[in-house]
Amino acid sequence: MVRQPGGKGSLSHRMFVALVVACATVAVAVTAAASLIYQSAFLSDEHEQLAGECRTLASLLDASDDDEAVLATLDLGDIRATLIDPDGTVTYDSESDPSEMPNHADRPEVSSALESGAGSSERSSDTVGYMSLYEAVRLDSGQVMRLSVDRAGVLAFLFQDLALLVVLAALLVGVSWLVSHWLSRRFVRPILAIDPSSGDGEAPYEELDPLVRRLNEQHEELMHRMSEIQDAADLRREFTANVTHELKTPIASIQGAAELIRDGIAKKRDVPEFAGRIYDDARRLSSLVSDILTLSKLDESERAGNRELFDSAEPVDLLSVARDAVERLSEKAERSDVTVTVRGVSMQIVGNPRLLDELVSNLVDNAIRYNRPGGRVFVWVLPAEGRPSVRVSDTGIGIPEEAQAKVFERFYRVDKGRSRDMGGTGLGLAIVKHSAAYHGADIKLESEVGKGTTITVTFPPAA
Repeated sequence: MVRQPGGKGSLSHRMFVALVVACATVAVAVTAAASLIYQSAFLSDEHEQLAGECRTLASLLDASDDDEAVLATLDLGDIRATLIDPDGTVTYDSESDPSEMPNHADRPEVSSALESGAGSSERSSDTVGYMSLYEAVRLDSGQVMRLSVDRAGVLAFLFQDLALLVVLAALLVGVSWLVSHWLSRRFVRPILAIDPSSGDGEAPYEELDPLVRRLNEQHEELMHRMSEIQDAADLRREFTANVTHELKTPIASIQGAAELIRDGIAKKRDVPEFAGRIYDDARRLSSLVSDILTLSKLDESERAGNRELFDSAEPVDLLSVARDAVERLSEKAERSDVTVTVRGVSMQIVGNPRLLDELVSNLVDNAIRYNRPGGRVFVWVLPAEGRPSVRVSDTGIGIPEEAQAKVFERFYRVDKGRSRDMGGTGLGLAIVKHSAAYHGADIKLESEVGKGTTITVTFPPAA
């Protein structure tokens, strides 16, 4: 089996080895247990049979006057007969010289027979792997008649059939190998079938549910992240294309007017008009570059999670910001014949003064630009459900419902021709959106074509 780098082995191989070892261990344990049970039953039967023979022989000896002569004439086979006096002296033994044998009074079966009339015991035999079984009966004469026989123990049983056991063990290992190989492959195959790239994998086993669930979650996170990266790349390309397009128009106008003046083609009375065109387009370029730089910094701040790209946050009064923005745009409102009013209460939040000024100024500027002669703009600074908010309403042309979700996108214009003619960069509401996000604020847009638009920015509760 080939091992993987880092010492990692195959799961199927480990399962295979574990199953083979488990089967072999179980087989050995079952064989040993069966042998012990067999030996116990066998020895019990032998004890019972030996005890019966011992009682039969005792009856014969009780009816005889010469016990030793009777014992000498009997053919007991592999059974050993011993006659013992009450003091433990051996007077007869069918296999050894009694005079050379030690006193037997301390033998368990003998002492038990002397006390109760019968005794039984078993001890390890001199032959390795065998057990000596003893049965003793007290005779009427007071002597003890003892029979003993050697029978094979567990080891003897095993060694007697060693060749058969080896064959059975080899057969068992072979069968275990085949079964384990098949089982390991069957168990591992569903695991290998899990496709982590699908995102909808199902665990073949309950224990793998957390792992497969996490794989699916990671796949979803990865796909979402890739989608975000793709969206960001698409947005960057679209933004670059839009910036290029927006820059070309005023640059071309400036270049054309400047060439007419430089080459003396423009009449003297038309020079102020061309100069004014150059000035207006230059201001438009300046506004566009300023807005692009602001958005770039906001993008970088959001992407890096670093708010230090802007000045440090400080307490800011939203009502003062609104009044400053309206005052700065009052001349434009007057030229457009639009009345702007500011109402509300002083509400402080902690934020970036310049971004908050950009936010309110862009809302008011849009409300003036897309209004109608004689129209009105209302700027309110009020608490909304305990949170500071700025609401800008106008009586202008309104936004179609299908366009309301897009007006905060960069360079999106509901009426492209009118917006460009009125000097808009197409980035105002995008700056509003990102400035609000920078301050953790929510934006709500309500609009109806021909009646006007209301945009509400609600900030987090003041600390």
